[in-house]
Amino acid sequence: RVSFDNNQAERDLRIMKSKLKISGGFRSFVGAQGFAEIKSYTRSIYKRGGSLLSAYESAFLGNPISI
Repeated sequence: RVSFDNNQAERDLRIMKSKLKISGGFRSFVGAQGFAEIKSYTRSIYKRGGSLLSAYESAFLGNPISI
């Protein structure tokens, strides 16, 4: 079942757009890529109902949760 609109995708992109508007952009492509990876990981854990604290802890210990 697919929703009529694409609001979820728009909500996911809004974070990146807000970051660009507030700070004026990223200093490097690597910084933007890192920001996007962290946000993607966080958002995926959140959508699946997982604990963000335990997900971050696992990632920092070198064993990130497979998404």
